[in-house]
Amino acid sequence: MELILLENIINLGNIGDKVKVRNGYGRNYLLKQGKALRFNKENLELVNKKKDELNKKNTELKNKFKESAKLLNNKSFNFFKESKDNGELYGSIKPKEITNLINDKIKVEVSPSQIILKNELNKIGTYKVEIQFHSEVKAIISIKIDKIQTK
Repeated sequence: MELILLENIINLGNIGDKVKVRNGYGRNYLLKQGKALRFNKENLELVNKKKDELNKKNTELKNKFKESAKLLNNKSFNFFKESKDNGELYGSIKPKEITNLINDKIKVEVSPSQIILKNELNKIGTYKVEIQFHSEVKAIISIKIDKIQTK
């Protein structure tokens, strides 16, 4: 499936680029989310006319996310969970829990889809977690998982 991008997308392209993607990804994500249009002559002309406007919107969005990234970058968040004797948690920490904690503590709006987990957070310890706000803006936070102290 050939599409024209309406925003910058990591590992795919920039605004106005013609890209070739798999049908499911194009239909179910890019078109559905309004991130691309089907490639044809009319849409190409439309995107070329609106390119300045789209770039301006992209820049505004990027600047907004840069502010959020500044607030979050290198911050540390603590979780207290029940664990087994060997340090494994009874359940792993999910992106939704991380976003809830960030929203409560710092009042920065982060969605679970922006959290990039390199591996599961299922043991006691400290983990680096990436938050991808925008194709060009990211922040790294530290997640520390401790055992709940019982009496």
